[in-house]
Amino acid sequence: MFPYFIMLVFCGIPLFFMELSFGQFASQGCLGVWRVSPMFKGVGYGMMVVSTYIGIYYNVVICIAFYYFFVSMTRVLPWTYCSNAWNTPDCVGVLDGNLSSHAAVNLTHLLNATQKRTSPSKEYWRRYVLNLSDDIGNLGEVRLPLLGCLGVSWVVVFLCLIKGVKSSGKVVYFTATFPYVVLTILFVRGITLEGALTGIMYYLTPQWDKILDAKVWGDAASQIFYSLGCAWGGLITMASYNKFHNNCYRDSIIISITNCATSVYAGFVIFSILGFMANHLGVDISKVADHGPGLAFVAYPEALTLLPISPLWSILFFFMLILLGLGTQFCLLETLVTAIVDEVGNEWIIRRKTFVTLGVAVAGFLLGIPLTTQAGIYWLLLMDNYAASFSLVIISCIMCVAIMYIYGHRNYFKDIEMMLGFPPPFFFQICWRFISPAIIFFILVFTVIQYRPISYNDYVYPTWAISIGFLMALSSVICIPIYAIYKVCRSEGDTLLERLKNATKASKDWGPALPEHRSGRYAPAFSPSTESHLEVQPLHPEKAQSEAAAASPVQGSNGLAHSQDSRL
Repeated sequence: MFPYFIMLVFCGIPLFFMELSFGQFASQGCLGVWRVSPMFKGVGYGMMVVSTYIGIYYNVVICIAFYYFFVSMTRVLPWTYCSNAWNTPDCVGVLDGNLSSHAAVNLTHLLNATQKRTSPSKEYWRRYVLNLSDDIGNLGEVRLPLLGCLGVSWVVVFLCLIKGVKSSGKVVYFTATFPYVVLTILFVRGITLEGALTGIMYYLTPQWDKILDAKVWGDAASQIFYSLGCAWGGLITMASYNKFHNNCYRDSIIISITNCATSVYAGFVIFSILGFMANHLGVDISKVADHGPGLAFVAYPEALTLLPISPLWSILFFFMLILLGLGTQFCLLETLVTAIVDEVGNEWIIRRKTFVTLGVAVAGFLLGIPLTTQAGIYWLLLMDNYAASFSLVIISCIMCVAIMYIYGHRNYFKDIEMMLGFPPPFFFQICWRFISPAIIFFILVFTVIQYRPISYNDYVYPTWAISIGFLMALSSVICIPIYAIYKVCRSEGDTLLERLKNATKASKDWGPALPEHRSGRYAPAFSPSTESHLEVQPLHPEKAQSEAAAASPVQGSNGLAHSQDSRL
């Protein structure tokens, strides 16, 4: 938690504000904004690649939550007892009737002595839901229930985005607020249970020996980037739909703090229930706490079986997970669709944005099918650990450098002042220029030094699988140098230095999208009298036509906002 708050203050909030202001100022998605310095457009492509990876596997997590949500609609949760066809002799359930035969044996002794002991929720997860294979290369069969739920989750995402931000903007009022209701219900239920205080104290007690572990700092950084959505391209995309003079500084402070406070609040909800479970089993809390899918689909569901009316709490918990996941998925899909529409940019594709959304959703569903196989969880964790971890911090670091040092911090501060009416606070100026890139860089270095290969429980990933993971991580970062080389080669100039200068120089069409906002150094170069003269006898008909097109109300990501502003 200590590294988490440090990362929030010095990296999370400053980078969140930078991306919001960046997208809002240019009214463009994660590709269009790089008119600020065309050579770095590869950063936008890198963001698209990261969003693609996350969008593929994140919806698989949502589909598993859908599956658990549906199977919870029963009188007895299917992972409560060990009397099912998929259970092994090693299964020991805390509510099993067959425990009476072990009456003479203390339950704690049984759990400590039997290393093979598995819970019914773990066997349900591994042997029934996943029907887990023995190796990442052994895909086995597609799990049809998961495939059906994957189809349901993609249909829900598509229907909510069918009209772009017009429809998703209304849906998120529910998906963003209702989880708080569920969290509060589960929190009140959790803290009234015996042993809840033990779990909460375990959650809040610092383990100071971990503070020197680079992985802890790297995980804190990843969680901040993941939680706030930095370097995904989603923040830039969503901010591009804002009104030009919207106070995104205030928004970034409120959203960042509320978001991270929610994460901390959720910790109380989780650990109060886990404390109750540890107390019930008579074991240490560390024995029942888990991470990743194991927490959401094994440890917490098992704890829910100990509560009265357990199906009700299970339905509420997984419904909350679905809503939280959908909120993220909306943003990921909208990022990709907006980037594609902005990049093509003609009227034909703007009118058919719904079909682009459908195409992306269908592609996401097809690419997610391998993750619903018996080895799917191995691939999901591989993508989670490599495709969207340290590549996010590299993209953010390069974005900071490009805006602050290539485009120029003074220019960017003036842009923000022109948009908001005041320059960014001094703290943010220092973070953007020095602190945030430095912290990101050191975390990256120490993560590489203390690198440990990925594993899932007792399964150690083979070298070829880890190589694929590194290739996925590299695929997003490699976009940056490849596009930079391409842009330098295509730029005008006799020498390499001239080409570099031209490739990094802001495009002529960089700046506010609407003519009425293009004041100061973005104001048109011609006087009104000259413009009227050019209308009669245009010197460059092609340029005049392109300028007329550039001044049209439908432009960039926020065509809706633009037309509203024009009418005003």
